[in-house]
Amino acid sequence: MARYLGSACRLCRREGTKLFLKGDRCFSEKCAVEERAYPPGMHGQGRARFSDYGVQLREKQKVKRMYGLLEHQFRTTFDRASRMKGRAGENLLILLERRLDNVVFRMGFATSRNEARQLIKHGHFRIDGKKAATPSIQVRPGQVISLRERSQKVERITAALDTLEGRSLPQWLEIDKDNFAGTVKQLPMREDITLPIDEQLIVELYSR
Repeated sequence: MARYLGSACRLCRREGTKLFLKGDRCFSEKCAVEERAYPPGMHGQGRARFSDYGVQLREKQKVKRMYGLLEHQFRTTFDRASRMKGRAGENLLILLERRLDNVVFRMGFATSRNEARQLIKHGHFRIDGKKAATPSIQVRPGQVISLRERSQKVERITAALDTLEGRSLPQWLEIDKDNFAGTVKQLPMREDITLPIDEQLIVELYSR
């Protein structure tokens, strides 16, 4: 399967905002967006002018990269959201938030969604006691996401949990650090997603 192998910080600079792809580095003074607040490339410091289409495209690219999806995955998710009841844009964000890799990141088991994806693929997590090795699994209310017993001493996971106090836990999730488990209390709502996203621009882009 194809995947992006370039610099994660370059993606943040291209979108002009922090996408939180590098874990703790994004909160430090070494953050590339803080050091060089302009797009990468030899023309990066020039004045950028975007058409309506360009604005819509940049918003889609930002959200796609924020959640770590490739183009086909993102479009498939949008198509599913558009078939659901309610607003397609809000449905899209809710589906993205319900992905297992995002939930693992939100609960504090990983410092980035990319790290969460890797940990899931390596079989570190369970859903209701059953092995879950697919990052795109959609979690449901009442489900318990837990670490397998052998993984509870993995340094990168324990280190991530130690920094959880400095991050906000969404209201629709609950974490039990002592037992290395978290519970999905309810489905996320649009107001629970505080990321700087204008989902209507994405709907307009795919409606062209």
